[in-house]
Amino acid sequence: MRLSNIDPNQVEMVVLTHLHGDHFGGLPFLILDAKLISRRTVPLTVVGPSGTEQRVYQAMEVLFPGSSGADRRFTLHFAELEPGRPFEQHGVRVTSFLADHASGAPALAVRVECGGKVIAYTGDTQWTDNLIPAGRGADLLIAECYFHHKKVKYHLDYETLMEHSGELGAKRLVLTHMSQDMLGALDEVDCEWACDGREFEV
Repeated sequence: MRLSNIDPNQVEMVVLTHLHGDHFGGLPFLILDAKLISRRTVPLTVVGPSGTEQRVYQAMEVLFPGSSGADRRFTLHFAELEPGRPFEQHGVRVTSFLADHASGAPALAVRVECGGKVIAYTGDTQWTDNLIPAGRGADLLIAECYFHHKKVKYHLDYETLMEHSGELGAKRLVLTHMSQDMLGALDEVDCEWACDGREFEV
């Protein structure tokens, strides 16, 4: 964030799709930074599937024993998403849809509406028709794309995404969460892809 000149204290909300370490493992560090380095005083809201608050505090205790109960100068608020029921705060509307990815808690795809724009994110999941309302007409759909054509349980591949692109109807598609197989096939894809530091204007 700091390399991109983003002040962590300006982040008001973090939205999680599921509770695997590669998707929420940075949160304990963000919270610790807020207390010790950034000296945060404004509230921080963490929105995610059921079980989010417990899992985050467990991770904090594994990484920094005693940190979950430490005094803070800011309010840390957790809100658990219920598929199909929108959550609204700070002018942001988050609607979740049940995904298909084993993570010890419900995995979700999310649709985020803010400032007249819609950004959707599949999270990690194999194909499910729940992705259609999540991504339909979105200004930007971020999709995990683990392989180019190989089918793997609980994950998407480029071939499957292209087969369903008409149903999704997103204005732009950005691929992320790619394996070495997919990274080696980027010259064969007909859409954008994410990498560290790349910015997308919506």
